[in-house]
Amino acid sequence: MKQSKKRLTWCCLCFFCILMISSSSVLAAGRQTTIKELLQTGLQPVGSTMYVWGGGWSRNGASKEARRLGVSASWKKFYKKQKKGYNYRKYLFQSSKGLDCSGYIGWCIYNVLEETDGKKGYVLYAQNMARNYASRGWGTFTKRSKVKNYKAGDIMSTPAGHVYIVVGSCKDGSVVFLHSSPPGVTLCGTTTPSGKTNSQAVKLARKYMKKYYPVWYKKFGDCSRGISYLTDYHQMRWDISGKSVMTDPDHYRKKSAEQILKDLFRKR
Repeated sequence: MKQSKKRLTWCCLCFFCILMISSSSVLAAGRQTTIKELLQTGLQPVGSTMYVWGGGWSRNGASKEARRLGVSASWKKFYKKQKKGYNYRKYLFQSSKGLDCSGYIGWCIYNVLEETDGKKGYVLYAQNMARNYASRGWGTFTKRSKVKNYKAGDIMSTPAGHVYIVVGSCKDGSVVFLHSSPPGVTLCGTTTPSGKTNSQAVKLARKYMKKYYPVWYKKFGDCSRGISYLTDYHQMRWDISGKSVMTDPDHYRKKSAEQILKDLFRKR
């Protein structure tokens, strides 16, 4: 009988330890952050970082630039040399010059979760990012066929190999988002769910790109993306309960894209 009690006590202790390890591992990535900070960070390379296939990658995963706090000076230097007809195919795998879609998202995550340079990075294949991040205990994963809405901070991955961060939704169902896609890191808007191209999200993206990134907008202009951005992407929605790495004290998840953008650019 005593042996059984000892075994039971030991099993309980082991189970408790496993629970403690599991819960602490969720935060092992680094500090806790907010959805607002994630979007503020995502805006930092906008209008000054070109799309480079393989940008943010190295042989071992994330490049040193994607594991560094702040916008790399090499990105800005490369951007300043580019003209309207930029062709990313000329710079394949020149990792230090810019960011591809997954390099950009990985850099964003590193910059909100880590406090020093050179730690393990968060750059993965774009199509795996939503599922992988959810598997770390950061949030919930939803398959593309089950996605019902879009909220600030959602990480969206398509099997076709692209990934973006949701800024917010509009009344007409269109979505404002951040991503790195040729020609570079930009704020964009989707069509409406019915395919209307001149959507509220596109109008907002154009408005903010034109006002706050005029040189980029004059060179490259394009702020719209097709309906596939609403139909073909899996979703990772952050756990904002305070038990994981993300919180939302600014209530961005309850706000529209217009309200969020107004707040993000309020002090500029």
